[in-house]
Amino acid sequence: MHNHKVVDNSSLMDKNTQTFPQLLQQADYQTAFIGKWHMGGSSDAARPGFHHWVSFRGQGTYKPEGKRLNVNGAQIARTKYMTDELTDYATQWLSEQTAEQPFMLYLSHKGVHGLYDPAPRHRDEYRTAVYSPPPTLADTAENKAGKPMWVQDQRNSWHGVEYPYHGRAKQTLDEMYRHYCEMILSIDDSVGRVMETLKTANLSRDTLVLFTSDGGHLWGEHGLIDKRCAYEESIRIPLLAYWPSQIKPNTLCEALVANIDITPTLLEVAELDIPTSIDGHSLLSLLENENNSDWERDSLLYEYYWEPAFPQTPTTFALRNQQYKLIQYHGLWDTDELYNISTDPRETNNLIASPEHKQRLAQMRQSLHRRLEQTNGLLIPLGIKRNHGSNRRISNGSQRAEFPPTMIAPSSN
Repeated sequence: MHNHKVVDNSSLMDKNTQTFPQLLQQADYQTAFIGKWHMGGSSDAARPGFHHWVSFRGQGTYKPEGKRLNVNGAQIARTKYMTDELTDYATQWLSEQTAEQPFMLYLSHKGVHGLYDPAPRHRDEYRTAVYSPPPTLADTAENKAGKPMWVQDQRNSWHGVEYPYHGRAKQTLDEMYRHYCEMILSIDDSVGRVMETLKTANLSRDTLVLFTSDGGHLWGEHGLIDKRCAYEESIRIPLLAYWPSQIKPNTLCEALVANIDITPTLLEVAELDIPTSIDGHSLLSLLENENNSDWERDSLLYEYYWEPAFPQTPTTFALRNQQYKLIQYHGLWDTDELYNISTDPRETNNLIASPEHKQRLAQMRQSLHRRLEQTNGLLIPLGIKRNHGSNRRISNGSQRAEFPPTMIAPSSN
């Protein structure tokens, strides 16, 4: 983000920005993008760096009726549930690849984005499953203690448990959760089909397969749903790597890694130079040795920039190491947050005003700012404001939060 400067789903990346698909393409790789791009929602035109392109505008839809895909510039009528249809295109393209010609496929599923609509074959698979609300969902004084006002207010919003998606899903929270889990089944099917295609083509042993996500998901934690905030349920994402010729089975790596590490990893695997304009560190050393003591990262930087579409979540910066997490908010009058996530993984005890952690807080604030400063993170543009966004509240929901006691000064005469 510090280099490409895209802060929301409505802005196109500058045409001069160098990307890893372009670098692979220049190195004689066959490249394909299939799925949801969702950057510059007014266009589904092929982005630079791909020989093969299958995509759609914006969020897209799960059901095919009346919808089309951009397949290499042609508008092709859809015929299936989105996950299955994208997988058809992906496995077809993979089946045409050979070991003699290096290739890269970027399969970007729409699932499991809300609103939650499982494939017909999976609907109600979990209808009898029990949704267990997280302890921090309850609207209690204990759960509110130390929490920013914006978090308390977001309970009654598009991304809150009291007014989720403004009721558009026509489902309760537990119904949405069950349908979300049912939607994951189609993703499981997709991964299975991709792996089987590689196996059939005798490509599986020497092909690196990475499975990850664009974000985590809250299901009631702190009264919230969806993602965007810096709590653990939102920022932690899966990262699975399959590469039989290089990775031992059942390997578990506990290192702190980030999504920005994917690009340099792919470039190093392809034996290409990693440009200085590309952030992150290659994971190749960890893929070869999960206990590599030379791994460079001891903390993660998380960023979210306020966007007009969802005005309830502020600009957020967080620095997370193996034990502590500092969350700073910009553009609003509220409290920041500091958690010992090793002893308080649910992030219930905000230590931001603790005298015991005053020095640590100061050090982490300095480290966060230094990280932004050194990586061009202090020069981020504003996205265009097209409308008021999803800013409504429900009349019988919770009311606005009050300033926390730590921000209230005693009266003076």
